[in-house]
Amino acid sequence: MNLFATWSLRLVVCVAGALGQTRPAALESRLSPRPGSSDLAALDVPTPAPSTSPLVPAAKNAAAAPPKPGDQHTGFEFIDTSFENASPLWYEIADDGSIQVHLVYDHERTSPNRAAGHFHFQIQARTGSKLTIEFKNLDNVYNGRLASVANELKTAVVSENGRDWSPLPLEGLPENRVRLTVPMPTSKLFVARVEPYRLSDLDHLLTAIRGNPLVEITPVGKTIEGRELEIVRIGDPKAPYRAFIRARAHPWEAGGNWVVQGLIHRLLKDDADAKRFLGCYCLWVMPMANKDGVARGLTRFNAAGKDLNRDWDRPSDPQLAPENDALEKWLESMITAGRRPHLAMELHNDGSGLLHISRPPIPGLARYLERMAAFEELLRKHTWFTEGSTKDSSGNAATLGEGWLERYGIDAVVHEFNCNWIAGLKDYPTGRRWENYGERLATVLYEYFGTVKP
Repeated sequence: MNLFATWSLRLVVCVAGALGQTRPAALESRLSPRPGSSDLAALDVPTPAPSTSPLVPAAKNAAAAPPKPGDQHTGFEFIDTSFENASPLWYEIADDGSIQVHLVYDHERTSPNRAAGHFHFQIQARTGSKLTIEFKNLDNVYNGRLASVANELKTAVVSENGRDWSPLPLEGLPENRVRLTVPMPTSKLFVARVEPYRLSDLDHLLTAIRGNPLVEITPVGKTIEGRELEIVRIGDPKAPYRAFIRARAHPWEAGGNWVVQGLIHRLLKDDADAKRFLGCYCLWVMPMANKDGVARGLTRFNAAGKDLNRDWDRPSDPQLAPENDALEKWLESMITAGRRPHLAMELHNDGSGLLHISRPPIPGLARYLERMAAFEELLRKHTWFTEGSTKDSSGNAATLGEGWLERYGIDAVVHEFNCNWIAGLKDYPTGRRWENYGERLATVLYEYFGTVKP
C-alpha cells in the first residue's frame, strides 16, 4: 500500500470513529475538580457528539421533544462544586428527569482501597421545582474488600444559606444506588451528607479563642499541600491529668469538629464548673488533621493517598503522611517532657456510632479495659450516648487508638458518631447536637479522671 493510500485509510477510519462516537451517558455531563479553596472554578468536559443513549439526547433532539407541561423535573439547571469543601463529582440527566450524581472515589496509595461517600454541592434550579437525585459510585473498597457505602447513606441535609441545615431522608435503591427527593424552596440549595464544618469554620474558632489566657495554639507541622497544622491547648499544662483529642482524620467526618468546638467553648465558659474541670485536667486538641482532604471535599485519604487513621503501629512517614508525623513528634516531645496524655480520643463519623476499644496483647490490658468500661458508663450517664462499644472479636489494627496504646502505653479509644440518627435523642444529628455532646464531654472527662485516677 502506498503512502497516499495509507493516509486515506487513516482518514476514513478517523471519520468513521468520530461519526460513531457515542455519548457516555448524557447531554448534561460535567466533571467537577477537587477544589482546594473557594477560588477554584468548575471545569466543563467537552460535549461529545449526539447519540441514541437512553439518557437525555443532544440539544437538537431534546428540542424536538419538549418536556411535558407541569413536569417539575425540568426545573433543574446546574450543580455547582466551585466552593470550599465541595465534593468531586460528575452528573448527567436521565430521560425520567432524575439527576444522576456520580461521586468520585479517592484512592489509597499502594492499595485497592477506595472511598466515596462525602457529598456537598449546590443545586441550582427553578424555585418550586421538585428534583430527584440518584447517587452512584458508592462501591467502596475497605481493608481490601468490596464494601458499598450505600447501606450507610440514610439521611442528607440541605440548606439555603450554607449555615442553617435541615435533614431529609435518603432512599436505598437496587445496585447500590441511593435516591434523594428534594423540593426547591429557592433557586439555590446546598446539599450535604452531614452538616459541614469547613476550614473557614475552624479558622473562625481559632481566631475567637486565640487571645484567651487559657489557650495556647502551637503550629506543629504542615499538610502535604502546605496547610498549617496546630495543637490547641486549653488549660494549665501542670494540671493533674492530661487529655488529648484528634478530629477529622477522615475528611467527610465533620461531626468530630463540632464535638471539639463544643468542648472548647464549655471549658472556656469561665464559670465555676469550667474552673473545676480545668483544675483537674488540661486538654490538647489537633482539631483538623486532614485539612487538605477537607478543602478538596475528599472522603477518606490525605492528598498523598494515605489513611491518617492507619499505620500507627509503626513510625510515621514524613513524606506521605506529614500530618501523622507532626502529631507523632509532638506526642514524643510531650512524653519526653513528662507530660504523657492519660487519655486520648480519636473522633470519627460512621453509620453505627460505637466506641472502638482495642485489645492488643499488651501487659496491663485488663486494667485498660476496666478504664474504658468506666469511660463508656460515664458517656451514658452524662451524654446522649447509647450505642455501646466493640466486642472482643473486633479489630482496630494500626488505628491511632490501638497504636498509641501499644506503642506508648496511652489509654486511647476511637469514638464514632452515628451520622444518620441519634438513638439517645431519637432525632437527626446536627452540628448543634454534636456541639452539645462536646459540652457534656467536659463533665465526662472530669469524672473519668476522678474515678479511675490513671
